[in-house]
Amino acid sequence: MGSIVEFSAGDIEARGYLAVPGAGSGPGVIVVQEWWGLDSGIKAMADRLADNGFVALAPDLYHGELAEHTEMDKAGELMSQLPPERAAADMSGAVDHLLGLDSTTGAGVGVVGFCMGGMLTFLLAATRPDAVTAAVPFYGYPSGEDGPDLSKIDAAIQGHFAETDDFFPPDGVRDLEAKMQEMGKAVTLTVHQGTGHAFMSPHDALDSYDEQLAETIWPQFTGFLHEILD
Repeated sequence: MGSIVEFSAGDIEARGYLAVPGAGSGPGVIVVQEWWGLDSGIKAMADRLADNGFVALAPDLYHGELAEHTEMDKAGELMSQLPPERAAADMSGAVDHLLGLDSTTGAGVGVVGFCMGGMLTFLLAATRPDAVTAAVPFYGYPSGEDGPDLSKIDAAIQGHFAETDDFFPPDGVRDLEAKMQEMGKAVTLTVHQGTGHAFMSPHDALDSYDEQLAETIWPQFTGFLHEILD
């Protein structure tokens, strides 16, 4: 369904995977990759969002690099070598490109991110509060002192996280939700019982895909995005 497009990201040219709904237009959503890169799984997520009426753009944050689902060490290396400022610039350029398309309706965009992309969802919402009005992070969240300035976020957030997750423990989810709610942010972060990291991912690289839960969550978060972006 989709195609590779190029766009400006600061002083460089970036690229991403763009999927447009059959109707030809709809609200814009940025899709932020897992630590594997811009792989078939993320493209499939963008395609499915297009099937749900969104113009979906997934920026290629690794600039062509990719880890196979059996290459966790390589994926970790690629993630660790991604400077947050470059990721922010690429995602911000993707936002501007998305808003500049005739097919994108509305003045704001949503962002959906998985794993590493869940963490970067908060970063994009903090760096582009002028444009990001809805955010849906899966599994990942920022932690530590080097995270984004959460006080700058204006987007409504609906997050989905795993109960058993060594990468992003659920205690951190609850602490983050309480912190952001104390700031007055519109945020709901749900820890789903009986789940492991990447429970939404059909590639099932971690043997944790929960198809029944995934099919329950899809209309929840797409309905949330439509409610805010339409």
